[in-house]
Amino acid sequence: MHLRDLASETSFSLLMNKARSALTMLGIIIGIGSVITLVAVGQGATVTVTKNITALGSNLIVIVPGSTRGVVNQGIGSAQTLKLSDATTLQNQLQSTSGVSPEVSRRFQLSAGGNNTNTTVYGANPVYATVHNVSVTNGTFYDQQQNTTAQRVIVLGPTVAQTLFGDATSGVGQSVKVGNVLFTVIGIADIKGGSGITSPDNNVYVPLTTTQRYLIGGAASISSISISASTANDINSVESQANQIMLGLHNISNPSQSDFQIVNQSDIVSSLSSSSKTLTILLGSIAGISLLVGGIGIMNMMLTTVTERTREIGLRKAVGAKRRDIGRQFLTEAVALTLIGGICGITLGLLTAVLLSHFNAVVVQLTWWSVILAFGVSMVIGVVFGYYPAMSAAKLRPIDALKYE
Repeated sequence: MHLRDLASETSFSLLMNKARSALTMLGIIIGIGSVITLVAVGQGATVTVTKNITALGSNLIVIVPGSTRGVVNQGIGSAQTLKLSDATTLQNQLQSTSGVSPEVSRRFQLSAGGNNTNTTVYGANPVYATVHNVSVTNGTFYDQQQNTTAQRVIVLGPTVAQTLFGDATSGVGQSVKVGNVLFTVIGIADIKGGSGITSPDNNVYVPLTTTQRYLIGGAASISSISISASTANDINSVESQANQIMLGLHNISNPSQSDFQIVNQSDIVSSLSSSSKTLTILLGSIAGISLLVGGIGIMNMMLTTVTERTREIGLRKAVGAKRRDIGRQFLTEAVALTLIGGICGITLGLLTAVLLSHFNAVVVQLTWWSVILAFGVSMVIGVVFGYYPAMSAAKLRPIDALKYE
């Protein structure tokens, strides 16, 4: 059978049963569309996680109070084992750093002009802006003189400014009450992105000495110490130095008994990215089940077609059609169904991903490998599930086929 005749017979057969062909392709269309969309969502989650963590600072190492011994959490983040003197010593002794920032963080109710919000207040030295990549879009960040004299000045995150003043860049020069203490807004931070109460856009910043004097009653302990390594290659070295210095400062000879924990930003990114990739694979696998169902649908449809066209097969064989011609014809029909369904599925997947991104429903990251993989798998399914019906048709004896009622 010539290629032109094969194409003509295939198109005629599929068009004769338009509704059945469309329903058969539906499983393939949904399967490929789902794989592309869900993989794009999973990849988008990975990109978002990496971006949000990186936005918190460059080459960041964070020391928090408390420890984990065995499987028991010894009050990580809530213990009071870090002191301002620890940060000062680290600043003086660490090498290959671009800043060491002692920090106190507490949640407070903020109010201004009849509006209020509950958010995290970070008390820190001016170096906090360098360590955590905080830039100011309107006004200025506080300086060392304002920190030394414990001035009641505050820098608002854009989300807080939006809530209190109706504009993400407004509020400089206005007064804001933190708890029962009045502060003057001197700057509005740039938008970093993220969502929820943990978003950096939902934070506010005040001088460390001001926080200790007016907001936490002179408490000497601090919540964390953030260290920015000079380069990504210096992170492990700086972390090791910081660990040794802290063990010495706290008179701890056995590292397993430390009363602090050091968190490496690159480790967090790696861990969360790995989790996101696992989620992507899981989502893709779940969507891939639709492709399998679509393949079974193709096989079912082709078996039905063989049964309905048994007399036609017998007639073709009686006038000289060979077994391979019959097998090739039905296999081509199965592959054609998969090919058309694959193209429609790719279109559906790409369109869905674009719409999700356009309406900001979720962050998506389209990858061509997912498109190629989904399409390739669908073609394999078409061949595999189309082969059995094709061979069944090819093996029919002409005399038996012609007798079939």
